[in-house]
Amino acid sequence: MRSFDSLTEQEILALAISLEEEDARIYDDFAEGLRADFPEQANEFVRMRKEEDGHRHRLLDLYKSKFGEHIPLIRREDVRGFVTRKPVWRARPLRISTARKFAQEMELETGRFYEASAKKTTDASIRQLLGDLTDEERKHVHTAQAMEASAKVESEQAAQKRLFLLQVIQPGLAGLMDGSVSTLAPLFAAAFATHNSFDTFLIGLAASIGAGISMGFAEALSDDGTLTGRGHPWMRGAITGLMTTLGGIGHTLPYLISNVYTATTIAVIVVLIELGVISWVRHKFMDTPLGTAIFQVVIGGILVFLAGVLIGSS
Repeated sequence: MRSFDSLTEQEILALAISLEEEDARIYDDFAEGLRADFPEQANEFVRMRKEEDGHRHRLLDLYKSKFGEHIPLIRREDVRGFVTRKPVWRARPLRISTARKFAQEMELETGRFYEASAKKTTDASIRQLLGDLTDEERKHVHTAQAMEASAKVESEQAAQKRLFLLQVIQPGLAGLMDGSVSTLAPLFAAAFATHNSFDTFLIGLAASIGAGISMGFAEALSDDGTLTGRGHPWMRGAITGLMTTLGGIGHTLPYLISNVYTATTIAVIVVLIELGVISWVRHKFMDTPLGTAIFQVVIGGILVFLAGVLIGSS
């Protein structure tokens, strides 16, 4: 690794070209990561990327006029003094605050590099270009500072709602629907077959916990959230598993009542409440018409309930 003071003017220009190319590609990554939720800020990063390309072309033209066509590959990690950067391109979904902070640090560092390089060089044309680029990098710092403030509150809220929907509501709703509906058949089949509240309770408890474990692992293993932005897989799986278990236990608990007929009546009422809650959640967060949501959920629940009753009574 070389020290900055040991670099020649040729090497300084080669490093500057490499820095501008890297910064331009990072801005492209930012624009792509923000485009869905923050289109205005994504366009701002596209504009900044084009300016970085312009800087690189000016540096290339000056380099070729001074030192010829061959440009040695000198990167920031080859020179002491540069801050190690984390690979932000892997962060999905990308937060506007993360991109803004990273852009500020990039431009401040590059600006300091140009300022120190301008003082170090003796060639007038190189000094002038590096001084001009110092001023332009400072403008990018101010742009990055203003970017988050310019993001509309509606856009921020829409982005947060989308993340909450993907990472919490969807896995939670999937678990609640599965737990509330899939456990109906074994629970009521046991009730009508055994006419024993405690035995029915044990079967319902086992079905609820088993479904929760199964659904939790299935959701966690469905995708790692890298491309979909659905969050950490094990957190998503935990939400799904807990809601699945909760959905099943809700109408299982009444069977702690010793009278099986009273317990069944209360369990049916609990099921109706559960199906109503699921329908409301689908309407509220999934933009499903309330009538359609009720029809889909209730019909499914009734069919599973009838299957349990018929099997248990046979």
